[in-house]
Amino acid sequence: MQEAKFLSAGQFLLTTLVVKLGAMAALATMLARYRRFRHILIFEQRNWPDRLVFALGLAVPLTAGVASRVLLNYDAADLSLEGAFLAGLIAGPYTGAIVGLVMSLPALAAGEYGALAFAVGCGFAGGGLREACPKEEIWSFSPFGVLSLPRHVWRMLRDLQVNWQVVLLLAIIGLEVIRQTVGARFGHARLFHLADPSWWITALVYVATIVTVSTPIKIWNNARIEHRLQEQEKLLMAAKVEALKSQINPHFLFNTLTSVSSLIRSQPETARMVIQKLSGLLRKLMQNQEQFVTLRDELVSIDEYLDIEVIRFGSRLTVRKAIAPDTLDTIVPSLLLQPLVENCIKHGFARKVGPGTVTLRSRREGGTAVIEVEDDGLGISEERMKSAMSSGIGLSNVHERLRVLYGATGRLTITGAPGKGVCARVEIPLDVASERITA
Repeated sequence: MQEAKFLSAGQFLLTTLVVKLGAMAALATMLARYRRFRHILIFEQRNWPDRLVFALGLAVPLTAGVASRVLLNYDAADLSLEGAFLAGLIAGPYTGAIVGLVMSLPALAAGEYGALAFAVGCGFAGGGLREACPKEEIWSFSPFGVLSLPRHVWRMLRDLQVNWQVVLLLAIIGLEVIRQTVGARFGHARLFHLADPSWWITALVYVATIVTVSTPIKIWNNARIEHRLQEQEKLLMAAKVEALKSQINPHFLFNTLTSVSSLIRSQPETARMVIQKLSGLLRKLMQNQEQFVTLRDELVSIDEYLDIEVIRFGSRLTVRKAIAPDTLDTIVPSLLLQPLVENCIKHGFARKVGPGTVTLRSRREGGTAVIEVEDDGLGISEERMKSAMSSGIGLSNVHERLRVLYGATGRLTITGAPGKGVCARVEIPLDVASERITA
């Protein structure tokens, strides 16, 4: 039977350091997944509720770790120095002190009377550095800073300026020196510390402390950057949609005023009614700053637009609707249908001899809302259909807005044939995230 093998004291200490680093990285990753905690990381100016949430998010698991070390001798779970210093560095001296105080309670109950003063002192040390250090220097503090230490020191000496990366490193090393010195002087029972007679393992203890502090900063900074990129994407999308939306109003206004100019001499009363309707519609469009509306509200706007067209064309124009009731509360981009209806009237009906019909339909197909605008006008040739999405403002604008807002899940398709009218079909996903709708 093979004899069992046990780790030496040095090997056990190295294993403890690795597990300690992994525990802190896992905790930082889990906390970064919570929306409230990420929100706290984003903004440098935090109110007391935010600071308390941050303090509890760190203090509760880290206190459980200290308790595990006291009760189960699981040394890797004790992150007193790192946790208190990190809390102060990110959220301020009082938050760091609160985290240090709470973390030290299990050790204090076990008779480690130096734990309270040391942990609270680490919190104040981190908070003091936060007050003095530029915030971006804190967020740029990296686990690889140890490797760059010679370069930072040389730059500090060359420029005769404070290098905050060096200051942060020295602060962590200084706190570890204090812990090692006090622990060696008064014993492990008064202040917990990891020590080994070998100098190189002791050096690794210092390196592990630096990396254990800097790893959560790196993880949280990545979360901050990701959040900022998402916000920038939302703002860019909103700006692009607004730019596309602004193309529609002048286009519609130009076409309507052109019609009014042709009616002034022959039908002045009709021209006056069109101007009144146009004034009311434009006033409503200017007051409405929403990017998204319900299909019900969009249809109300279309009715106001069609009132103008009915005045222009009289009995020649017929409008039919087949709107499914379960689609009326569907969220759609504002001013989505007006360019499609205008396109039907302008290209399919205006030059047609005799009456014409514009039909609006909506229905649900699985997880998609389908909206169709169809006319029985002159139709469209195959050559023209190929360039329908890229030529002109109306169709290309709707197509681009759907692409920007919904990606590949929102589509505009055109079908038709010469003499058989045209159908514009819009597909909008029903499960769009609320964040995107309010962007």
